Formats: sequence, structure tokens, C-alpha cells
Amino acid sequence: MGPAQFDQVSVIKKSNVYFDGKCVSHTVLFADGSKKTIGVILPSTLTFNTGAPERMEIISGECQVTRPGKATEQFRSGQSFFVDGNSSFEIQALSVVDYVCHFEG
Repeated sequence: MGPAQFDQVSVIKKSNVYFDGKCVSHTVLFADGSKKTIGVILPSTLTFNTGAPERMEIISGECQVTRPGKATEQFRSGQSFFVDGNSSFEIQALSVVDYVCHFEG
């Protein structure tokens, strides 16, 4: 798992709210031009579409994830999963899930 905090970053103040508030995140911008989102998913089952490839790092909580062509897998605190760009994934948050989405493309 990555560092416990990100230093010397800019944060977009306006939150990203999806699925009637079941997922809320904030965008974090880094000096090198990269960006990440840091957020929370409340217990629910949601389907996300991706533009760029993403690595979802689970900070706390537990979830089941289904990606195209793959069996459903379970992830918990300290684990991460990769999602191809221009794809989608279904996530079932079994508890409150804190995450960092690393955009890799």
C-alpha cells in the first residue's frame, strides 16, 4: 500500500458525487501533472465506466469487484485492482470502502 498521506498537492474543492451520494470523491492534483481521486463508497452495488486505465487502492473496507471477462474477486484494506481504460467494473461495497483511484493513463 502507498503512503498514508499525499504532501504538496492541490485538491479540487468541489466534490464528485455519484449514484445519489453512494460514492463521493475529491480530485487531487500533483506537481507532475498526474491526478488521483480519494473517496468513499457506501454499502451498495455500483457500476463505473472508465476512460483511462485505473488502479483502485482499497484503504479500508471490503468489496467484491467484477471486471469484464474475469470472475468476481474480493478486495479489502491494503489491496488494489486494475481496470483497463475504456472499460467498466461493478463494485459491491460490503462495508464502507475508502479508496484511492490512481489514473494510470
